[in-house]
Amino acid sequence: MHLLTLTDFNAEQIMETINLGIEIKNNPEKYSNSLKDKTLLMIFAKPSLRTRVSFEVGMTQLGGHAIYYNIQTSPMGKKESVSDTAKTASRFVDIVMARLFEHKQIEEFASNASVPVINALTNFSHPCQILADLMTIKEKKGNLKGLKLAYLGDSNNNVTHSLLYGCSMLGINISIGCPDSNEFKPKPEVVEKAKEFAQTNNSIVEIVHDAKKAAKNADIIYTDSWMSYHIKEEEKEKRMQQLMPFQVNQELMQHAKPDAVFMNCLPAMRGMEQTSEVIDGPQSIVFDEAENRLHVQKALMLKLLKKA
Repeated sequence: MHLLTLTDFNAEQIMETINLGIEIKNNPEKYSNSLKDKTLLMIFAKPSLRTRVSFEVGMTQLGGHAIYYNIQTSPMGKKESVSDTAKTASRFVDIVMARLFEHKQIEEFASNASVPVINALTNFSHPCQILADLMTIKEKKGNLKGLKLAYLGDSNNNVTHSLLYGCSMLGINISIGCPDSNEFKPKPEVVEKAKEFAQTNNSIVEIVHDAKKAAKNADIIYTDSWMSYHIKEEEKEKRMQQLMPFQVNQELMQHAKPDAVFMNCLPAMRGMEQTSEVIDGPQSIVFDEAENRLHVQKALMLKLLKKA
């Protein structure tokens, strides 16, 4: 079994992973030998702080070992095919996580691997981040079903796509506030699938082009970078002008519920997708969210390796 997008799991499996993450966080010593003699291969094509450190620390704390493999020094996709790389790596290690650009590449890798493969980020999907987000929301709010999450800003990205899946599968209402442009709107096929999940779970998926409307009565306000890794630096000024109406500032936060929390998966740029007073303010839970990458990914590795 692999995790390439959240739809590879059903709602029950997502909740099992979240609850196990909370259990591991509260009782880490209970799991300190769970992956003894197991090895994780970590393949990176993109820069990373949280992903690399959380996976490597997580595997170490579970009693296993992690290998960092930079694709810049790898023959994968160049001298050696992705499929051959996957087949070879599967003979050496017990589980693989990959942080790549193209989603098709991780799909090809997983289809040729004989060990579990975790998507640690592609341009399309970021399931590990959203598992951590959902775990954090459950910790802070006590439940998930019936809450409203408002996502503001550039919505044609991996985090928005994964939030649409995760929220709709677990009965969380999600309102996406973004410019009315295909450049910034989530992929239609993702929205369509999320609406199918939402119909089953009696929740709402909506795409609006007014930040205040999206934020109205929200329990969670969420934003992400306006400059994803694949966006060229020369596009920055134009994108800032287009996205500034969706910046999360203190005035926008007033449209959410008084006890709303603020989330950003990080890295964050103060003065762009959010202001300093929001991300550094009392409603911000961004570092709790970052920490929970460690705990929920430990849970995920245990589940995929059938050790929990």
